[in-house]
Amino acid sequence: MTLTMKLLTILLCLWGAAIYAAKRPNIIILYADDMGVADVSYGDKTAQIQTPHLDRLAAEGMTFTDGHSSSGICTPSRFAMLTGQHHWRRFHGIAQAFGGPVFEPGDFTIAEMFKKKGYRTAAFGKWHLGWDFDAIRKAGVEKKDWPKAESYDWTKRFPGGPLERGFDHYFGDGTINFPPYCWIENDRFLTTPNQPVIKSIPLAGGGTFRPGPMAASWNPYDILPTVTQKTIDWISKQKSDQPFFVYLAFNSPHYPIVPNREFHGKSKAGYYGDFVIETDAMVGKVLAVLETSGLAENTIVVFSADNGAETHAFERLEVFGQWSSGKFRGVKRDLYEGGHRIPFIVRWPGQIEAGAVSDEVVSQVDLAATFASIIDYSIGKDEAIDSYNLLPILTGENYNRPLRTATVQNTSAGKFALRQGDWVLIDTASGSARAEPETYLQYFGLKDYGSDNPGLLFNLKTDPGQSRNLYAQHPKKVENMRSLLRRYINGEPCAPR
Repeated sequence: MTLTMKLLTILLCLWGAAIYAAKRPNIIILYADDMGVADVSYGDKTAQIQTPHLDRLAAEGMTFTDGHSSSGICTPSRFAMLTGQHHWRRFHGIAQAFGGPVFEPGDFTIAEMFKKKGYRTAAFGKWHLGWDFDAIRKAGVEKKDWPKAESYDWTKRFPGGPLERGFDHYFGDGTINFPPYCWIENDRFLTTPNQPVIKSIPLAGGGTFRPGPMAASWNPYDILPTVTQKTIDWISKQKSDQPFFVYLAFNSPHYPIVPNREFHGKSKAGYYGDFVIETDAMVGKVLAVLETSGLAENTIVVFSADNGAETHAFERLEVFGQWSSGKFRGVKRDLYEGGHRIPFIVRWPGQIEAGAVSDEVVSQVDLAATFASIIDYSIGKDEAIDSYNLLPILTGENYNRPLRTATVQNTSAGKFALRQGDWVLIDTASGSARAEPETYLQYFGLKDYGSDNPGLLFNLKTDPGQSRNLYAQHPKKVENMRSLLRRYINGEPCAPR
């Protein structure tokens, strides 16, 4: 080959690589905290909570009516979404206020995957996946003194967080109701948490804070608008020659319920509804910066939530007649549908048909394999083992239905549910983590299944409210579903390779 031909070949390769890089989409995950599947209005003008920006996102993209988080609580769901493997293979509960990271060295994350494919990566807002507090804890400090500000050296690097999980940049407060209460950027403290929590902070819709150190300037009302603005600032600096991945984890509408004053009274569902509306407004701001920056057409936007609404949903039902779980039973922490069936919207201009609706059963663990397919990343046999590629659904290709063999749901150790087709087996006595209020049961004509039955079986197609237990009528189905569930729990990957 002549020198001219070699140069031409190199130039063609570089040109092809440049075109490929330009076509690789930016990806943004907008992640709400404790938000019910029915808290999005989807264009329903009679809804007590109006979410015009999310409605627009749905109108321009695809809505999954049967989308699920891995757990009914936050830390496990976030871990599962970022790793593509169900949390229950590793742990069940939440990262504690002064506990370590839930990750292990070498864990696959979608952020790491994006970095390997040349993406810029950034995380904003709620982390709640643990930090390495031992690195900043002063020598000789006993466990009983961990909540004290003087137990730590706040000038030190704060490792174990997003930067160790594939993110180039992080800005946030860690977790709104967990200490330390301060701003963190990358692996450093921007504000020093050198005083105890001030108990007199007025909270519009109520809530509590776990004890621990707090920065004097910290204000829970600042968190939602600040992390959104930091996200917007970061996006506005990106250029079209290198794709990016953004994970914006809102603190809303999680307790404490702290909508800013301009949103008070905007809903017909109390301060919680107002907080949802403020969250929707923040979604609108992110969508707006994509448009003004000329990035909207080449950006995938995913909106979802870590689990269903908090138990205060029972009070809203009584006071406002608004039920965050819609036609489904249950709330946060529950194995019932309302605990983990969440809003799930994906917009991808030019690839997803506007206004598309899918009733396919999907899980947030599926984002890993889906993104890998989009950016041409080859997932290893031990990576994202529970993740299904949703690309055929998103693009309207022909595929064998249903896509998933089955889906496992779990919140508490030893208590699992298996979804297979229209059927769901709850392999424990009750799908509720706590006693369901009698007024709620009466409102929907439900009964408490008690604690002495061997399990629950429902057909969600005919009984989305999980009011009729068919366990005794279908012993063979129970046996087959339980057998599959045990295989998964014992180590079999949920997704084929």
